[in-house]
Amino acid sequence: MTHSLTAGQLKWWQSGIIYQIYPRSFQDSNNDGIGDLNGVTARLDYLASLGVTAIWFSPIFTSPMKDFGYDVADYKGIDPLFGTLDDFDTLVREAHARGLKVMLDFVPNHSSDEHPWFVEARSSRDNPRRDWYMWRDPAPDGGVPNNWKSFFGGSAWTYDDATGQYYLHQFVSGQPELNWANPDVRREMADTLRFWMQRGVDGFRVDVIWLLAKDPDYRDEPRNPDWRPGQPEHNSVQHIHTQDLPLTHAYIRELRAALDEFDDRMMVGEIYLPIDTLLTYAGTPDAPECHLPFNFHLILTPWNAADIRKLVDEYDAAVTRSGSWPNWVLGNHDQHRFATRVGREQYRAAQTLLLTLRGTPTVYYGDELGMEDGFIPADRVVDPAALGQPDVPGVGRDPERTPMQWSAEPHAGFTDAHVQPWLPVAENFTAVNVAAQDVDPASDLNYFRTLTRLRRDSAALTLGTYRSLETGAGQPIQTGPTALTGGSFENTQAGSGVFAFVREHEGERVLVLLNFGAQDVPLTLPELHGASLLLSSQDGAGADTLRGNEAQLWRLA
Repeated sequence: MTHSLTAGQLKWWQSGIIYQIYPRSFQDSNNDGIGDLNGVTARLDYLASLGVTAIWFSPIFTSPMKDFGYDVADYKGIDPLFGTLDDFDTLVREAHARGLKVMLDFVPNHSSDEHPWFVEARSSRDNPRRDWYMWRDPAPDGGVPNNWKSFFGGSAWTYDDATGQYYLHQFVSGQPELNWANPDVRREMADTLRFWMQRGVDGFRVDVIWLLAKDPDYRDEPRNPDWRPGQPEHNSVQHIHTQDLPLTHAYIRELRAALDEFDDRMMVGEIYLPIDTLLTYAGTPDAPECHLPFNFHLILTPWNAADIRKLVDEYDAAVTRSGSWPNWVLGNHDQHRFATRVGREQYRAAQTLLLTLRGTPTVYYGDELGMEDGFIPADRVVDPAALGQPDVPGVGRDPERTPMQWSAEPHAGFTDAHVQPWLPVAENFTAVNVAAQDVDPASDLNYFRTLTRLRRDSAALTLGTYRSLETGAGQPIQTGPTALTGGSFENTQAGSGVFAFVREHEGERVLVLLNFGAQDVPLTLPELHGASLLLSSQDGAGADTLRGNEAQLWRLA
């Protein structure tokens, strides 16, 4: 399948870059230690300078913050921590004036236990809202109804003394699951989307969208034979009755229909599933679902050239077969910073990969600076995933949520010097910050800006085809039917750690070279004699060597 689209025919969510903001951590404007909407508005010029297209906010709705906004108490209200509806309207207006789209995080699988709907539902068994949530009688022994597990540890059921039944929650107990089998719930969720689109919202990232449907018979889930003590308890069962049920697709199609009532809106679905299953969440032309089923596989794949190439080849082929649009992610609020995961030496190679692959990239705030995981002392841990599983290493999400590093001033310029931020600032903020990198032409920030500019200005990088190249010792680098005249990487070791691919559109060809290893790799590519170097991640790049950890972009003649 080839692409005959022109750049002007692409939707904004296809040609652009999505930038995720964790609002608590971006910029505090009122000196309470928590980021807010006015803080984001004050930084819109910076965001526009990055070359991104859309800003996506993690939840800003009214919430008791038991899971930092993913427990919604009012789907049509802004939490006072972040500001007001007027503040939000101002932000949208100012963002649009700068050509930036605005996306919200929509959390339809569960509400807060403080939402008026749940307060009514738990008031009595015959309350009209009772069936808006998922209730079950105790097991014959008085215990939980089944073996379903919470992502945050323990049972997914909590007993309600007042009504003598258990309610379902796959996260903290303050996040009761909404009953999507109830059409009133589905109508209310669709109306919520309409409310925000009427205020100018351009798109939504939909939280845990693959969990919406559950087994109506509430059957036990089979044990996972590969689970071992010390691993998250959630993994101890196979989630065949709580994840990826066929009825989920019907629910998503209803949400998509609400979006399609408005012009040029879009929906990204959070989905952790194998590639072929993941892509079914795009739907079909006659029954569309998510515009972008979030592809997290770049986060989950071992960081070496062979495995990354295999992933990209398989995903691109699957997307081509399905007729959907690809997307890529290297970091978010639930995953450790990619500069920490892949290492400082590989940071620019990873950034280059994300911004040159075919499809829509999503960038996490601060990753343009090379921000790394922050150190969180035990007495500052606030993430419920960590607090609920103290004996399971690595499940805490606080390290990747530390405040944005704006300057070398106290608290990195995130909040007033005399205020304690909600999470401690990462220790490297005096060197890794916007103010220092903005004026340094060789900084990670300006490398990021160069990449986004190259992507925007290149039809090959925006909408071109993708083809990986052979990089084995003595083997020609091939672009499919024709070789690049026999050039090769002269590898001295098996698995040299080089990943190379070509993006091509209507005669424009861009070659991307990524060295995943620390060793220099001699390079003999006759085509590079007539090619022009677009970018190197290191100073002094040449056409004869790909240095250790280096990324290069070439425009081929």
